[in-house]
Amino acid sequence: MGCYQSYVAASAAPWDFQPQGSISSAYGTWRSLELHKTHRALGLANSVSTVVSGAIDIAKTRPVQPVTLIRPHAAARAARYFVEKFPGRPMYAVKANPSADLIQILWDNGITHFDTASIAEVRLVKSVAPQAVCCFMHPVKSEEAIAEAYFTHGVRTYSLDSMEELEKIVDATDHAEDLTLCVRLRVSSEHSKLSLASKFGAAPGETKELLFRARQAADALGICFHVGSQAMTPEAYANAMERVRAAIVDAAVTVDVIDVGGGFPSSYPGMEPPPLERYFETIHRAFESLPVSYSSELWCEPGRALCAEYSSLVVRVERRRGDELYINDGAYGALFDAAHIGWRFPVELLREPESRSKDMAFSFYGPTCDDMDHMAGPFYLPADVKAGDYLEIGMLGAYGSAMRTAFNGFGSDETVIVADEPMVSLYGEDMPQVASNVVTL
Repeated sequence: MGCYQSYVAASAAPWDFQPQGSISSAYGTWRSLELHKTHRALGLANSVSTVVSGAIDIAKTRPVQPVTLIRPHAAARAARYFVEKFPGRPMYAVKANPSADLIQILWDNGITHFDTASIAEVRLVKSVAPQAVCCFMHPVKSEEAIAEAYFTHGVRTYSLDSMEELEKIVDATDHAEDLTLCVRLRVSSEHSKLSLASKFGAAPGETKELLFRARQAADALGICFHVGSQAMTPEAYANAMERVRAAIVDAAVTVDVIDVGGGFPSSYPGMEPPPLERYFETIHRAFESLPVSYSSELWCEPGRALCAEYSSLVVRVERRRGDELYINDGAYGALFDAAHIGWRFPVELLREPESRSKDMAFSFYGPTCDDMDHMAGPFYLPADVKAGDYLEIGMLGAYGSAMRTAFNGFGSDETVIVADEPMVSLYGEDMPQVASNVVTL
């Protein structure tokens, strides 16, 4: 398993994953359960305390609760891809999957900077990788969070989109002279599946004075934006960069950092994006044409793209009603996005021998008593799927773990390391290895 160690899952919450043995983190202290590993979804071990290296037929193990499958090699490959191919500095957006094991994997594969949105995320990253660089990129923060981040954890980079936030940062850091301040611009989310255009970002009429004032307070001035989640075309970044150009020209300031944010897509049914290299090429061309400092840096904040392929979920069908399947996870578990925004995830029937029935469209109901615990899909599975069958639902590494609750008492504490490939991947097999980080900050 290389640099990866056994990690634990103690509840169904996003802070499930901790190094073996109790550990205190930003989210509290949680007891340990040892992970087991297998080659693929059909090879689930039947005991939490058993570590297996071969495949065991799921028909013999019959897990009662949902089982999270994690693929460390997939997260490591995604990290190396961004480190090697993005023409600047990638930093992981922790909100996508705030688990300690994943942070460790990304760190070990070259991700040294982390986009944190809360003081709890800062604490988490620092507890796993003390040398990591945290950037506090939520545009609205409490003074207490800013002060702890700066004085306790050494955070020097902050995002803002208003004069009030600028004053708050300056005051909370006692007028520090070593700040990197990134002014967030509001840009269009028209090319993305999930909009992030309404809550944050300075509007065109607000940026000139804000950039000028931030320049006076900052050691380094940055501009950042977010095109929305799951951007389906590189054009989203090209258009946003034109907004950046206009803001720089209007304010006539020297800019040291351009942060293109997140939005880098993964592949889902009905959402197959172009290769990520096309996004990188578009961003690089636009960056090279901006009127910025010759030594300015290019950053990005991938979340989904780094972790979507890392995790999947095995669920059991508890009932079939026509084309509706009642499964033991749902809207209040890892399938929040499938229920509330209609996200479609790849699914597979785990049965040997494989079914010979043609696929048909199904919807899912989760285990809670709530009518909203419904995932419309459609999810295509063999027509003979029945109660007692097991399904794997893929691409849940992004936001699946982060959104889990224990509503109605449903949840799972079992996690299994698997060595097979994710159902879908945007990353090739030929990425060079990156050694564990030894950095000087």
